[in-house]
This record gives sequence, structure tokens and C-alpha cells, in this order.
Amino acid sequence: MLQSPECVARNLKDSSQEMLDKEEDHYVDSSSDLAKGDNHYHHYHRILLEPQEKKSTDFKEYVVQKLKKTCCCSPAKAKNWFFGFMPVLQWLPKYDLKKYLLGDIMSGLIVGILLVPQSIAYSLLAGQEPIYGLYTSFFAGIIYFLFGTSRHISVGIFGVLCLMIGEVVDREVHKAGYGMEHKAYPGLFDHINESIIIPAVNHTSGQICDKSCYAITVGTTVTFIAGVYQIAMGLFQVGFVSVYLSDALLSGFVTGTSFTILTSQAKYLLGLNIPRSSGMGSLITTWIYIFKNIHKTNLCDLVTSLLCLLVLVPTKELNEHFKSKLKAPIPTELVVVVAATLASHFGKLNEKYGSSIAGHIPTGFLPPKAPDWNLIPNVAVDAIAISIIGFAITVSLSEMFAKKHGYIVKANQEMYAIGFCNIIPSFFHCFTTSAALAKTLVKESTGCQTQFSSVVTAMVLLLVLLVVAPLFYSLQKCVLGVITIVNLRGALRKFGDLPNMWRLSKMDTVIWFITMLSSALISTEIGLLTGVCFSMFCVILRTQKPETPILGHVEETEIYESLCAYKNLQTEPGIKIFRFVAPLYYINKEGFKSTLYKKTVSPILVKAARKKAAKRKLREKTVTFSGCQDDVSISLSHEPPELHTIVIDCSALQFLDTAGIQTLKEVRKDYADIGIQVLLAQCNSSVRSSLYSGEYCTKEEETLLFYSIHQALCFALDLQKQKALNASNGLNTSTD
Repeated sequence: MLQSPECVARNLKDSSQEMLDKEEDHYVDSSSDLAKGDNHYHHYHRILLEPQEKKSTDFKEYVVQKLKKTCCCSPAKAKNWFFGFMPVLQWLPKYDLKKYLLGDIMSGLIVGILLVPQSIAYSLLAGQEPIYGLYTSFFAGIIYFLFGTSRHISVGIFGVLCLMIGEVVDREVHKAGYGMEHKAYPGLFDHINESIIIPAVNHTSGQICDKSCYAITVGTTVTFIAGVYQIAMGLFQVGFVSVYLSDALLSGFVTGTSFTILTSQAKYLLGLNIPRSSGMGSLITTWIYIFKNIHKTNLCDLVTSLLCLLVLVPTKELNEHFKSKLKAPIPTELVVVVAATLASHFGKLNEKYGSSIAGHIPTGFLPPKAPDWNLIPNVAVDAIAISIIGFAITVSLSEMFAKKHGYIVKANQEMYAIGFCNIIPSFFHCFTTSAALAKTLVKESTGCQTQFSSVVTAMVLLLVLLVVAPLFYSLQKCVLGVITIVNLRGALRKFGDLPNMWRLSKMDTVIWFITMLSSALISTEIGLLTGVCFSMFCVILRTQKPETPILGHVEETEIYESLCAYKNLQTEPGIKIFRFVAPLYYINKEGFKSTLYKKTVSPILVKAARKKAAKRKLREKTVTFSGCQDDVSISLSHEPPELHTIVIDCSALQFLDTAGIQTLKEVRKDYADIGIQVLLAQCNSSVRSSLYSGEYCTKEEETLLFYSIHQALCFALDLQKQKALNASNGLNTSTD
């Protein structure tokens, strides 16, 4: 409420000390009180702000109310929960056949055609046989159709997760002793057409299980645990974990793992039979193996790889260049797979040249099988990184396309959906899935309207599983390696975005490089952890070295900005306005104090100088009183106006901890010792509450916390005028 003009007039006659003693409320100055035409400030009106009364809540009562609200059940609430848990029940009854069906069928067919060769190719990356990649893509699409809230994303095999699964599988297979049954360094499917494996006992289950069987057992166990983690994150509402995976971090991680994927597929392009490296430094180790065995390159595989590259790379570029004109992308990968399979079969490349082929791919579905519970302790830690990457990419893609097309996705439901896409298929010989950007872009660009397109894609894969799969027997593995490598172009092109990223944010660019290099040169899991830790370190670093400008105001306004950033800003003699652009807490408290002292005046140096001057004065015994007075007047005439007030702009101070409050107390005391007052301006409610709780000021001093810089400045000027007036009156009295 505004005070009356009479009250304002009375307040103007009071001294500044009386204002401090009597004023016990919080005030804000009016914006119309800046003097115009001169460089001085007049007295200002004040607006009374009455704080809200906080309701005292009993913790026990609060918990009881929450439990009642959560646990109570009604038919309407049960229906809403069930429909929210299975979103398909909400949108499928409203499905507009005329509007959506054609686009969904078209996009579903095209994505299904693209998924067939990719599913087979990525199976190599995951250390599995081709049939399991087809199973994974089939089940993932069906389950996401039931539980997902995004209309556009394509959930299925994702290269980065396949690489991470493959590393775990290779480690566990080697630990179980399956690598010893080969005569030489085995490929993934060598037991089909190159060497004979002696059946080994799976020591965890006591059953007879060959290498292929044990590999998919490890893969399904990791997938099951990753799905459990994702469901748990949904139940406990911990989706905020994805916040720590910034765009720069994810981009660097995907690019770094792309180098590892490329390296792991290089041996197939050359037809080399070398062991798969895993663990730290696997990229370097693999290239050492490759160069040591380069003389054993299979010329048939090399020529086939080059021909496939010459076909796939230009056609992929044409697809991207003319995507606005093409109704559907050219399914070059499927054409290449069919042509290569026919050439290998009729040319008998395996028999004549020893070219490695995919081998027998069975039709139909294998009986369901539970994951191996005894393997869980071995793979539980690996599943953490896999689950986080899976849901982070899925949620980010869902939100990106939802924003683009103007609908809402539920991040928590997306975690449930991707969790079930891993848990349920793990009983059907599948490995980990997530959304994939490349297939999602194809799906969107070909007319997808709803997740019904995923059902169409699943039907295409079902046809392959029931009829077509055995026809890929003669497909060379080098062709699958080429398909995998060509699909890495998007991630490797991120290097072209670096100049623009550097201009926008140097810190993000450094995060990108650190994550990319650690993911490529050390390992995928350590690379992800390194990226997260380095990102958090950068956040802390930014608060340790924040901007700390001295402010000035634009003439005849109440706008205050940095003197270093803008020209023609006005300052008031004897007043410094200091802004600290960061929270004040234990990490940066010393930096805050040292910067403030450096940019204003150091109380420590002033005290030392005064002590030194006092000692010097004691030694000057021959100076007369009149001579001393003359010296003082001469020295004062050459010194700039004395600093009497420091205003700290707290608008960028998000929070204070106990160390921050104590630092403000120390600063205030240090300046008070040398006759300088410290005023705090623009404190938010959280900072004010912390200051009150930390007893920064007494009840009578609460008016020293100002709601604007301008109010603090006017207060300081008025106070100095009152002091000057009092000093003048005192001088006249003494003269009389």
C-alpha cells in the first residue's frame, strides 16, 4: 500500500538513523523517483510488501494425506491409471482411417524394409547370430506400440547399445572358456561354416550350451536387468538423471562409440579372422591386430566391401539431398543385400575364396527362455550404463519430435515403455533396444502419423522371419559390416558442427571432445562416466569463476549494467555496485571475497595503511598543529572522494549455504571496521530466507535488504546527505 504524501513529508524530515530504528517492514522504491535534469537522486516513495504467512504443516499429517491420496482407489481413478499405462487404448479407438492409414502403412513398409539388413548387420555388432537381431526389431516395435506415447519414434536396434552389449557378451563368453574351442581366432558365426566347436557346459546353469547359445543368454540377461533398471527409474521418478546427459555429452559419446563400431567392423571388410578386443583401449588393440594381420586380407571380401561402399555412400547422399522431392527413400541397403546374396550364392564365394558368410538363419520363433539368473551379478553393473543411455536417447527423441509436431509425451511413461521393450523381449532371445534417430527421421519423412506404423514394420519383419530369412544364408559378413559403417555417417559428421559449436559455447565443445576421446580410446562405459563427471566439473568451474562486474546506470533510468560491457554509464561518487553472477557457497566463497576486495577496496590493506600512518604520526614530533592541519587539507585535496557504500547486486545469487552466509557476515564486518556500509539488493525470497535464518542482520536492520539496486543507491545517498547535514550542524554549534 502507498504511504500518504504527509507521511512521506514527515519521513523526509527524520534522520537516517531514525529510519533504521523505526522501519521494520520490507519496502520497494517507485520507479518514477529518479531525478531528471541533474545527476542527483531525490527521496523516493515506498511500497509496503507484506510477506505471506507460511502454513505450519505437521510432517506426520502431510505423509498421511499423501498416502491417502496415493492409495485411495475408485473406478474412475483405476480406469485413468490403466489407460495412462497403456496409451494405445486412448488413441486407437479414435484412429482416423482416412487421415492416418495410408501414411502409417507407407512409413511402416519402408522402415521395415530398411530394418531387415540393419537388424542382421547389427547382430554382428552385438555378438549374436542374425536371427536374434530380427527378433529384437520385431518385438520392440510391437511393445512400444502398446506402451509408448510418441507417435513418431522408431524403437529397435541402436548401434551404440549393440556395441555395449557386444562388449559384455564377448567378455562373458571368454570368461566361460568358449574362445578356447576354436582352432584359430573365431568369428561370430565360424562354428557354422569355418570350424567345429566342441559343445561346452554352461557352468552357470549346468546345461549343454554352445558359444552361440551362451552369447544370447548373456545378451538377454543384460537386457532384462537394463529393463528392470528403467522400470525402477520410472517408478521412483528419477528421470532427472537424463538431465546430466547434455546434448554435447550425448553427441560426443555417440561419435566416440562410432569410432569403436567402425573399428570392430573393419575386420569384416578385410576378411580378417582376428579376436575381438574388449575393455580399455580396445580400439587401439584392434587396429594393432588388424595391421599385424593385414597380409592375410581376403581379397574377395575386400573387393565386395569396396563395391558396396561405392553403391551405398552415393545413394545415401542422394537420398538426403533429394529427400524433399522423394516420396520415399531408395531402399539401397536391401538392394545391396539381395544383390550380394545372389552373387555370393551363384559365385560360390565361400567355397572358392573362403569368404565369411552369415550361415543358416532359421525360420519361425524359438521357445521362450528366461534369462540366466546366475549371470546377474556379472552383468548388473554393465546394465546401468546401457539402461541410462537407452532411456536418455528415447526420451530426448520423443520430446524433440513431440515438440516439432505439437503434441505431448510423458517422459515417465516413455521410461516404462522402453523398460518393457527390454524386459518382455528378453524372454524371447532379444537384446537391448532404444529409439534410433536415423530410422525415426525416415519414419517421420515418409508420412508416419501414429505408432500403427510400428505394427506394419513388425509385419514386414514377421514375413522375413517366417519365410525369407533362410535365403540370406550366403550373405557375406563384409556386406553387413559395410551397412553398419555407412550408417555411422551422421555421427561422424558431427565434426563439421564443431566450428559453430565453438562459437556458441567453448565449454560445450570441450565437453564434446573429452567425452568423444574417452569413449573411443578408453571404453564406452568409462567414456560415458568421464563425460558426466567432466560436465559436472564444468558446472562447478563456472560457479568458481563467474562474472563479477562493477555496475553503472543508464542516465535518467534505473537500468544498471556492467561498466566493462557498455559505454556511457553513470556512477555515483563514493558508491560501488558489485554483481556476483553465481550462487555463493563453500566452493566459491574465497573467490567472492577476493574479487570483491580487488574491485572495490581491500579492508585488510586499508587497516594496514592506517596502522602504518598512525605509527608515522607518532614519530612526527616537531610538526605544529597548524602545519599538520595544512598538510591534511593538501593531501585531501589530491585524493578522490572516499568510498562509503558498497551495494552487492544479488539478482544472480540463486542460493546461499552456511559458508556463503558466513562470508557475507565477514565482508560486512570487515567493511564496517573501515567505515564502509554494505547493502544487499535484489535478493530473491530463498536468499532472504537464508539470510534471516543465518542471522545476517537483526530485525531492526532488515531494511538494509533492498528490493532494487536503485532503492539501495537512493538510501545510501540520503544517508550521506544526512551525515553531511549533521556534521555541518555540529561544526556550526562548536563555532558558536
